[in-house]
Amino acid sequence: MSCCDLAAAGQLGKASIMASDCEPALNQAEGRNPTLERYLGALREAKNDSEQFAALLLVTKAVKAGDIDAKTRRRIFDAVGFTFPNRLLTTKEAPDGCPDHVLRALGVALLACFCSDPELATHPQVLNKIPILSTFLTARGDPDDAARRSMIDDTYQCLTAVAGTPRGPRHLIAGGTVSALCQAYLGHGYGFDQALALLVGLLAAAETQCWKEAEPDLLAVLRGLSEDFQKAEDASKFELCQLLPLFLPPTTVPPECYRDLQAGLARILGSKLSSWQRNPALKLAARLAHACGSDWIPAGSSGSKFLALLVNLACVEVRLALEETGTEVKEDVVTACYALMELGIQECTRCEQSLLKEPQKVQLVSVMKEAIGAVIHYLLQVGSEKQKEPFVFASVRILGAWLAEETSSLRKEVCQLLPFLVRYAKTLYEEAEEANDLSQQVANLAISPTTPGPTWPGDALRLLLPGWCHLTVEDGPREILIKEGAPSLLCKYFLQQWELTSPGHDTSVLPDSVEIGLQTCCHIFLNLVVTAPGLIKRDACFTSLMNTLMTSLPALVQQQGRLLLAANVATLGLLMARLLSTSPALQGTPASRGFFAAAILFLSQSHVARATPGSDQAVLALSPEYEGIWADLQELWFLGMQAFTGCVPLLPWLAPAALRSRWPQELLQLLGSVSPNSVKPEMVAAYQGVLVELARANRLCREAMRLQAGEETASHYRMAALEQCLSEP
Repeated sequence: MSCCDLAAAGQLGKASIMASDCEPALNQAEGRNPTLERYLGALREAKNDSEQFAALLLVTKAVKAGDIDAKTRRRIFDAVGFTFPNRLLTTKEAPDGCPDHVLRALGVALLACFCSDPELATHPQVLNKIPILSTFLTARGDPDDAARRSMIDDTYQCLTAVAGTPRGPRHLIAGGTVSALCQAYLGHGYGFDQALALLVGLLAAAETQCWKEAEPDLLAVLRGLSEDFQKAEDASKFELCQLLPLFLPPTTVPPECYRDLQAGLARILGSKLSSWQRNPALKLAARLAHACGSDWIPAGSSGSKFLALLVNLACVEVRLALEETGTEVKEDVVTACYALMELGIQECTRCEQSLLKEPQKVQLVSVMKEAIGAVIHYLLQVGSEKQKEPFVFASVRILGAWLAEETSSLRKEVCQLLPFLVRYAKTLYEEAEEANDLSQQVANLAISPTTPGPTWPGDALRLLLPGWCHLTVEDGPREILIKEGAPSLLCKYFLQQWELTSPGHDTSVLPDSVEIGLQTCCHIFLNLVVTAPGLIKRDACFTSLMNTLMTSLPALVQQQGRLLLAANVATLGLLMARLLSTSPALQGTPASRGFFAAAILFLSQSHVARATPGSDQAVLALSPEYEGIWADLQELWFLGMQAFTGCVPLLPWLAPAALRSRWPQELLQLLGSVSPNSVKPEMVAAYQGVLVELARANRLCREAMRLQAGEETASHYRMAALEQCLSEP
């Protein structure tokens, strides 16, 4: 058989083997095609390669690709098997005058025929050919060679068939197909469009694994697509808008792509477009905002105008979608607009290095207020049957982002919605697994192809905590929250989240949002302690909360990097202890003693004496652990000092315990070793408050203070109340 005949056999079709001449197709009513059966018999009885080649060519001439049914294809496979195609794919010696790729082309054509059977597409003999097939996509050769082109088409058919099976994407990724597809696309050779289509499918099916195996190659494709997007002047720019989100990495977008992506989007969104042209651009912008914040938008006038345009367009889309009752909501587009609104909220509240000028911020806050009003209107219509839908979750999320920064506007509407928000948060809290699933669905809706990022927490309550923290300060909203059972829900939530940080759990893998959520819960409870003390005394959930705070603080204050959370827990516990002072749990129990010892540790270690060059006297300074976070810590510290002072007369055992800890003695020693001018008046007042109450509560405390030169120190710092107290017997 000549090499030309073999080449013809290798070019017989994409779906399977075909030829220009053929016998009539197999007629189901008449039985099997006798000609085909004769050729298959010859193929089975072939004694050498030449006879197999000849019989195989005859088989291809007896059938058409479109006429081969599953049974016929299986008979061809039974006659040929995998041994012969394997030899064709791996042979290094071709007949004289015959290019070796012609033999491989015939082998690939056979595999393409077999792979059209889903069972054979998952056969180990097909799967172990994936690395070989992948190399064919980037092999060099004559681009006009018909046999080579046919082989490339058949290769894509094989790989596409494997990708369509349940475990196929994983096998392709492990076999190096993703890198090969990237290189084939970037080379823009024959079939590069098929490479891109298959890449899209693999990224949609297994984004994380694709990026793990082929990140450099995928980034190269992203750079190429970004450049094409920036240059495109025709309808291809809209197609690229739909493709690009799939090629954005799950972590962060390379900065070198920022300019091209932003420039392309600016040209599209700055034009008058129909919704089908504009919506993909909004979704791409939302994906970039989710992955990069505002880093991809250039500074300066052009960047600020572009950001303002994005947010304005997003708000208009949200209002159009949600204000008109009965209109079908394009949930994926509106969810993308929510992400752009959230970017606007972040930039409007940023004090330093904001992209926006003050007049732009004022305008955007106004337009976002109207859009948030539309969101509230929509949520008020949501019935219980829709509460578990991902779009509702996305709507609650954007409302939570708004309330975290702004609660004074739309107050009436927000108060009207609060009962729904409490019920919604409670429903998802009680069905936590569904809440996590909702977060995933929201991400899939518009923002990320597969995996939500850290800014998409998996429970609705965490989204609402910052807003509720502001609302519990106001009488009206606080009464509604209390009436709807929000405090009890928050206590349960706090205790559940606290379990994640307890011994036995690996806190290093916890997202920062868990600790931030715990801190925000503490702030809400602090507001309730101050504004609704009766609630703390009568609601049993706060007794459970107090017990958790007491048992947790001793270990927490010893942990590195968790000082701010310890400050919240200590201060909240001290304030609650004043209200619950008659509780049996606070009557000198081991847990209560451990808690107050830990609280004293937190309060006493904040300041140290620090020597100053050229001076004989040290100054009072923040200790290194407190210095970096004092701006966030100082209000809690002063409140904690005040709360501890209030606990001393209520708990008779506390003053002797403080004396045993040597805090009053060490405090006086610290004050005596530094210059009084270095101690701010508010610090003097805080220290005097604690020392006076301890001295009044216990004779031994007074004696210990006198021995520590307490009267002299009180005189130096003009602590009249302490000086008078120590002068008494």
